[in-house]
Amino acid sequence: MQRILIITNRIPYPLNDGGNLAMHAMVMGYHNAGWEVYLLAMNTVRHYVDPSALHGRYDHLDGFEWVDFDNQVRPLPLVKNLLFSKQPEHVDRFYRDEFEQRILKIIHAFKPNVVQIESVYLTTYLPAIKQHSNALTILRVHNIEYHVWHTLARTIKNPLKKLYFKDLAKRIRKFEKRAWTKYDLLMPITAKDASLIERVSEVKAMMVASFGVSLHKPARVVPEQWNGYHIGAMDWIPNRDGIKWFLDKVWPMVARSKPEFEFFFAGRNMPDSFTKLAVSGVHCLSEVPSADDFIADKKILIVPLWSGSGIRVKILEAMAAGKVVITTVAGIKGIDAKPQQHYLLANDPEDFVKAIVWCLDHKDEAQAMAMQAQNMVMTHYEQGVVIRGVIPEVEKLLQQHLQDH
Repeated sequence: MQRILIITNRIPYPLNDGGNLAMHAMVMGYHNAGWEVYLLAMNTVRHYVDPSALHGRYDHLDGFEWVDFDNQVRPLPLVKNLLFSKQPEHVDRFYRDEFEQRILKIIHAFKPNVVQIESVYLTTYLPAIKQHSNALTILRVHNIEYHVWHTLARTIKNPLKKLYFKDLAKRIRKFEKRAWTKYDLLMPITAKDASLIERVSEVKAMMVASFGVSLHKPARVVPEQWNGYHIGAMDWIPNRDGIKWFLDKVWPMVARSKPEFEFFFAGRNMPDSFTKLAVSGVHCLSEVPSADDFIADKKILIVPLWSGSGIRVKILEAMAAGKVVITTVAGIKGIDAKPQQHYLLANDPEDFVKAIVWCLDHKDEAQAMAMQAQNMVMTHYEQGVVIRGVIPEVEKLLQQHLQDH
């Protein structure tokens, strides 16, 4: 039986944002395929999970540990990094000797055949892993991080922040390109990300492994209202900027055209500027206990996203749940969906208004489009379908790796 150690930069719980869902799907995919799975996670300050909420979580795995990890941005280390280091500050914040020692302890006891790392920023632990193990090493590429920060640098207006973001983007680009070459296998989440990696870096092996949606949740019979919603981590700058843009540029026109329409949004680490909003028809719920419960009675997912690579997990989940999706070119990136057939494409305020109005005036046609999207997700993005494509390729590469070592 194959054994895999999966190392994550946060605990993949609760299942309320795309990053957690993507990591959880991979953990469960290996487990359901019959592998022995050991999960080691950082319990960071930014994504802290109370240990009491973890009772019984992942008990079905062969091992689950977490290490409390303070990776807050602090002024002095930030300045020292800018002046004396060539690495991105993000990388320095995710390295601790005690976490490396925990990795090595698990390697010696569990003896994994495969070690899979879920963030490029954890590549600093790779030399120690390779020194103490002959395991096949995999990097799960959730995003091309450079793209995210490069796009943000272009949109920032504050001169000092813009300068810092530009420098950070350059550092991340250099770090990513080097990191990709150090793993035995890269697993980008989209074909577009794989194509970009191939153009700029010579990697040993690569396989696209999309996010797999779980379609085995119990059915919830809840009447849907033709209202809009958005859910996503608000400490991720593209989400926060997208919602601000929507409320500033789009909502006033929507409110005039369809005053009965309501918009609900929720997410972890909601800024005070949103929670204190007093706008008619707009409802900010901050972090919600259950994402499924939050979306159950709402019909239209609105994703005004302008940067980021990877895949928008919440869009796939919405499609799987039969929701209508309105999003941008950046939002749909990585999903093999067609505009007007599976979703509505909107790239400026007027497009968003037209899309919302069309949904409300043509509910039957909008519902038919949502059903086509649901069928597409079931065919191409269902968790079992995705993992059945991944496991044989990993096992084949693992056999070759063992022969070579």
